Amino acid sequence: MARLAGRRALFALPVVLVVTFGVFAIAAASPFDPVKAYAGTAALGADQETLDRLRENLGVDQSFVVRWWHWLTSAVTGDLGHSSVLRQPVTQVIGERLVWSALLCTVAFAVAVTLGTLLGVLAARRPGSVLDRAVTSLAYTLEAAPVFWIALLAVWLFALQWDVLPAGGLTDTASERVTPGQVAGHIVLPAGVLAVSQLPWFTLYVRQGVGDALAEDPVRGARARGLRESTVLGKHALRSGLLPVLTLIGSRVPELITGALLVESVFSWPGIAAATVEAATAVDFPLLAALTTLATAAVLAGNLLADLLYGLFDPRVKLSEM
Repeated sequence: MARLAGRRALFALPVVLVVTFGVFAIAAASPFDPVKAYAGTAALGADQETLDRLRENLGVDQSFVVRWWHWLTSAVTGDLGHSSVLRQPVTQVIGERLVWSALLCTVAFAVAVTLGTLLGVLAARRPGSVLDRAVTSLAYTLEAAPVFWIALLAVWLFALQWDVLPAGGLTDTASERVTPGQVAGHIVLPAGVLAVSQLPWFTLYVRQGVGDALAEDPVRGARARGLRESTVLGKHALRSGLLPVLTLIGSRVPELITGALLVESVFSWPGIAAATVEAATAVDFPLLAALTTLATAAVLAGNLLADLLYGLFDPRVKLSEM
């Protein structure tokens, strides 16, 4: 396990280098001006000499290669730079927002995996039944629905029409401090929408995997011996039928991050989405590079987790050979 993690870590280094270099290159080609974004309305009446001086102070007068190398060498020592648009150190920006994004993604992912597994198993037990057709039809419908459309529909239904859940934010409007009860109430809608956006893939994968496992000879033999259906399903079919889901966990991480950004924007969730949008539009090089590196690390970690889980639960796979 340690050997596999070490190899993946070595592979991650050139990936992070290429990704961060690409971020600086794309940002340098962006039509947005970081100086005007930093100065705001004051830039409208400023002369060219003042703008050039501000450009020099911000360090954006240099080529993107120089800025990338300066940021990279500083990041190695733990200094991720200073966000020009949020006027805060990048580490502080990420530290204040990452915990809320991680909470949202964790809750949504846990709900999607649990509910998707349950629906997939129920559909696989009786292929072609009314329940099977209903579950698969719902999964394909949700798979085609954009996450922002689901989010807006949820706000309209649960917050505006029924008024049973808050429309957004982390706490109530009049509240001056964050409490666990308020967070629990406000996370229901965004986490539910994000879970629904991930649900179809887990449902369909589990249905296919468990359905194939139920048709295998060992499972048929267990049924012929008169074992209970719950025993056949739990001890024989689920063990091999859920293996494909383990690989799906890692592959869904990029979609989970993208969906989280959209959900956070719709529900005004204080995660990293707002910081990502502001960093992109203001061409905030240090913050944009740090957030992109963080997303890249999350994707690589998800792939590593999927491989480790597959190696642990599938006796045919040896971690030493991966």
